Amino acid sequence: MAFWKIFGAKRNVDFFDLLLAQAEKTLSGCQALVKFLEGEGMPEEVRRLEQEADDIRRILIDELNQTFITPIDREDIFALSRAVDDVIDHAQNTVKEMEVFEVESNEFLCQMAELLQKGAEHLVAAIRHLKQNPNVAVEHAVRAKRIENEMNDTFLAALKQLFSGGNPRLMFILREIYRHFNRSADRVDEAANIITNIVVKIV
Repeated sequence: MAFWKIFGAKRNVDFFDLLLAQAEKTLSGCQALVKFLEGEGMPEEVRRLEQEADDIRRILIDELNQTFITPIDREDIFALSRAVDDVIDHAQNTVKEMEVFEVESNEFLCQMAELLQKGAEHLVAAIRHLKQNPNVAVEHAVRAKRIENEMNDTFLAALKQLFSGGNPRLMFILREIYRHFNRSADRVDEAANIITNIVVKIV
């Protein structure tokens, strides 16, 4: 292919739609996690949705590698997709460790899962508005960032209750599972920061 044709070739790819599809699948995974912890869902559902989110991310990365001109910085697209992917990865790891170590759900786990779901809802809303209404996207990004503080407060309260006494084995296991939620909230915060940075560049 001639050099000028490489630059002239256009791929009909909407990266906003791909990011939104990935975020929506992540939200579905978080909703499945809430149901699982409330005793109303199955762990397989979380795993299935995590795999489907991975599939969307693979398509996004493949298209990113084949597209010369992107609507926003390719580094931002990649970073936002990775941060969203980490959110559902932590959700899946929570389920996996609860199964492996045969841990039952509790009030703190349910609270943290609901916070994670709320964070994912704001990420979906932010990405949905990113293209046409960037200022609305920022509003949702700011709300998503607040989830990190709420999660950290819940995380510390859970640790305080956990280390007030009990089975040492269960204390160690639950501490690690609580950390998954705290880290997942960090990734929600990172995704929100990336969205805010994108808006600064495009407005």
